[in-house]
Amino acid sequence: MIVSVISLVQHAFSSSGLLSKVLDGYAPRQAQIDMAVQVEKTIEKQSSLVVEAGTGTGKTFAYLIPSLLSNKKVIVSTGTKNLQEQLFFKDIPLIKNALATNIQVALLKGRANYLCNYRLDLYMKERGQLDAEMLADFVNIRSWATATRSGDIGELVNVAEDSAIFPYITSTVDNCLAKDCPNLEQCFMVNARKKAIEADVVVVNHHLFFADMALKDTGFGELIPKAEVVIFDEAHQIPDIASEYFGDAFSTRQIMELSADVLQVYHAQLTDVKQLGKAAEKLRKSSQEFRLLFAYDAERGNWREKMNQSTFSQAFAALKVDLDFLYQVIKICISRNEAIDNCFERLVNMQSKFDLMHNVNIDGMSFWYETTRKHVVLHLTPLSIAEKFKSTVNDNETGWVFTSATLAVNDSFTHFTDQLGLQDANTLLVDSPFNYLSQSQLVVPRYLPQANDKRRAQALMELSLPLIAASKGSCFLLFTSYRMLNQVAELLSECLDTPLLVQGQMGKRLLLEAFIDDPSAVLLATSSFWEGVDVRGNNLTCVIIDKLPFASPDDPLLQARSEDIRRQGLDPFKEIQLPQAVIALKQGVGRLIRDITDQGVMVICDDRLVNRPYGEVFLNSLPNMKRSRDVINAGHFLKNLHRSDI
Repeated sequence: MIVSVISLVQHAFSSSGLLSKVLDGYAPRQAQIDMAVQVEKTIEKQSSLVVEAGTGTGKTFAYLIPSLLSNKKVIVSTGTKNLQEQLFFKDIPLIKNALATNIQVALLKGRANYLCNYRLDLYMKERGQLDAEMLADFVNIRSWATATRSGDIGELVNVAEDSAIFPYITSTVDNCLAKDCPNLEQCFMVNARKKAIEADVVVVNHHLFFADMALKDTGFGELIPKAEVVIFDEAHQIPDIASEYFGDAFSTRQIMELSADVLQVYHAQLTDVKQLGKAAEKLRKSSQEFRLLFAYDAERGNWREKMNQSTFSQAFAALKVDLDFLYQVIKICISRNEAIDNCFERLVNMQSKFDLMHNVNIDGMSFWYETTRKHVVLHLTPLSIAEKFKSTVNDNETGWVFTSATLAVNDSFTHFTDQLGLQDANTLLVDSPFNYLSQSQLVVPRYLPQANDKRRAQALMELSLPLIAASKGSCFLLFTSYRMLNQVAELLSECLDTPLLVQGQMGKRLLLEAFIDDPSAVLLATSSFWEGVDVRGNNLTCVIIDKLPFASPDDPLLQARSEDIRRQGLDPFKEIQLPQAVIALKQGVGRLIRDITDQGVMVICDDRLVNRPYGEVFLNSLPNMKRSRDVINAGHFLKNLHRSDI
């Protein structure tokens, strides 16, 4: 008797199926089975499926099992490195064991995650220019480089994640010598991509996927045409990431890196070309001067408006003069070595990007800038990527699955599907198996000062103190701005003996580990902790959100998209701002209940939820939690949860 693939998928999730043999205490969940069957149909029909799977559904297994049973080439793309590594090191090996299959699986990260042997050797000569901390990191990396097989810098345990040494020993699209590299055969990135091309299942992240789609980066460009199944987990991030890669960018960081590499080649190999050093120094200086025109603190703004100011347009023109000067000098050095040839190619590419950013009158695009303390990045971003992405989906004989815990707004997928041109995709909304009514409370406090009131931080601190005490720590305070985060953190530090973990003090992973290790800790953070963070049990029983996460009205990309929506006769608030805020809030609320036994209190300090008409859209999109405006009652609920800790 021939058993259909669908019945194989269904059987895998049954009480006597494959999962029951590898997961202790496994019990079938209908929502998970429904999703798995739809994924299998999508793969067979080479169609598209959009799935919102509530927290606890088990969506990872629901898409992995039918994918692995399909015997097709599969790419799984995630939004975070944490999920990428969880899939590769934990979930997929578990399913491989259950299926007793020997399919080949590869983990592929962006090039910045791999050691570049060429640049490591290059900067061996430059160690005298490194400060003491960077030199110590360099020595540790050099020792590790002799033993590593993957070259994945994530293996390093004695070098900080944000060490300043990494740009010296990793490559970028700009400075990679590609086929001209003398270390090509030993290239960790190339070898990782070869394994990915040969593998049956490849685990990547969204940035890498869209970099390949848009740029056809060396090697990885061969992957996507061969994929018969593409699955996007954490798919709510895709519209913004895809827009970034379908646009273009020009940054002073690229200029500074090019100048540094030209100077290195000049000092090491081309000392006879004196103008080379002068041209590189001149370009480096004008790049620094261009950055100084902008505010010291990081900001975003409208590049079109800046270009209408003579100060900025003249400084930008000066950059072009110095780019052209370096071009003329490097031109006479072509073919003397691979490194200077690479610099020439990068310079030509930089000149074309300059021209794009100079012509700010192109329709259908947003021209905007963002700054860091040291650099400026100019962006050209399409206002819509729907047609381009739709053609990508339709032109490949592939099954496409888009899934996340947060895709629907008011039970509708229109906001997501319209952005990506997926109007013809099948959709499925499966609810969480958690009993939110009994496991949680949603509290919207009364009488808080408005968001722009100078008393706001003090009020949030006073609101938080009794809740932190009742939950004995084990509390997240999530903010929509660093300004409010820092104000409340400073006030709490004067009132609490409880350990305060504040975003910015250390890396995200270390901050989360410190929170889990100390049950009494309180963590204060902004957007990066609103999603992709999984804390279970009594380690997290209270989440306080300072306000609804509407994007800043000053955001230049939002302004451009809003104007485009107005021209279509539609309401930007309803079409863009509200759906984005709903999805962001759903992510934040999703931090609280992560397991069937979890309990806790969610406090949203924004009474627009209850006194504005659009508040219903938020409430209808959130889990069905017991609602209250009584903070004191919430404190009693938390105290009862923690009585067992006494």
